[in-house]
Amino acid sequence: MLNIQDISETIQMIRDDHFDIRTITLGINLLGCVAERAERTAARVYEKVTKTAQYLVSTGEDIERELGIPIVNKRIAVTPVSMLTQEDPVPIALALDNAARETGVNFLGGYTALMQKGATDADEKLLRSIPQVLNETEYLCSSVNVASTKAGINMNAVREMGEIIRQTAALTADRDSLGCAKLVVFANAVEDNPFMAGAFVGPGEPEAVINVGVSGPGVVRAVLQKIPDATFDVVAETIKRTAFKITRVGQLVAREASNRLGIPFGIVDLSLAPTPARGDSVAHILEEMGLASVGGPGTTAALALLNDAVKKGGVMASNHVGGLSGAFIPVSEDAGMIEAVSRGTLTLEKLEAMTSVCSVGLDMIAIPGDTPAETISGIIADEMAIGMINQKTTAVRVIPAMGKQAGETVRFGGLLGEAPVMPVNRTDCSKFIARGGRIPAPIHSLRN
Repeated sequence: MLNIQDISETIQMIRDDHFDIRTITLGINLLGCVAERAERTAARVYEKVTKTAQYLVSTGEDIERELGIPIVNKRIAVTPVSMLTQEDPVPIALALDNAARETGVNFLGGYTALMQKGATDADEKLLRSIPQVLNETEYLCSSVNVASTKAGINMNAVREMGEIIRQTAALTADRDSLGCAKLVVFANAVEDNPFMAGAFVGPGEPEAVINVGVSGPGVVRAVLQKIPDATFDVVAETIKRTAFKITRVGQLVAREASNRLGIPFGIVDLSLAPTPARGDSVAHILEEMGLASVGGPGTTAALALLNDAVKKGGVMASNHVGGLSGAFIPVSEDAGMIEAVSRGTLTLEKLEAMTSVCSVGLDMIAIPGDTPAETISGIIADEMAIGMINQKTTAVRVIPAMGKQAGETVRFGGLLGEAPVMPVNRTDCSKFIARGGRIPAPIHSLRN
């Protein structure tokens, strides 16, 4: 339970340090909607999503108003669409987009294929449709899992995704290639992630479920400002205690939403998800530990400490912590990361190193629009290897900004923010990517 001191501290976190509930995400299982034709499946999908989520936004707004806790997004995640039809999945995509518009949510995730070990005909049809779908829809987000610790890396899918990202960027070039901001490639994707663009409802999830994502980079930075000369032992303990408080608030909101909607509570994802707002940056937390700039020596160590302490504090606060839980390092959504890229201290290679110890991976990174598809596939392959070997979720969400070169800027607005276009190593990897096949799973995957 929250006591008077906890409530007072929460009010201060909201007022001064940008604390918020980043999202209430309603997961909906759509396997029962499968029909003999894609059009009939699409009609059933629309009906189920709009019925199940009809009170999601209003309930979130009621909780926000009554508790005084900002709830930034209300979102929906659904069963991977490639599981719903063997036909053209585009009618289902359009139905989902219409359902998102009808229910008033910010985003809907689940235009997804799980291809870590191979691809079905349905998976391939979904992949080929991604550029069209992300061009023609407003709310829909897409994800593809191409690797796992158990299965290895599906290099055929990695090759295809480089091409699909390029095609998506070209089709949405008039919006700074915005479609790619709603497309993510995963290793070890989780079934209960409430954050976009990678949210979907895995086969092991219930018929419907409430998952909540909290966020508090500004809160963590504020407490570290009070201990400028403390040892790392004290820093870690301070972050852990702060994460505990943040997670307790998230669990309170999750249970309120669950009770009011009559839908089971799933997990709290306690990821430190930054925003473009000043003072709400993961990069600034790391600099508060003593780094002159993110990207310099010591950055990976500082991020490792932060990620571990956040997880430890969250686990103590809730029996049901899940999703991605840790520290996100998206470039376009983090003012401090943008500043470091502009200074030249943060490079794509350093970001890749940082992903070995943080939540997820290379996120919201703008690259030159003329970057070859094979180079994008190479970037994906490297990131998938980090996830596979380290038994963690990693991802790639890169945006080839059509018509732009390194040093220019793409602007998306809102939580997606803006990003400086980062240079990319152009060393040819086309022969490597053309091999195809699978990179085998590591020996430590054999745990049965």
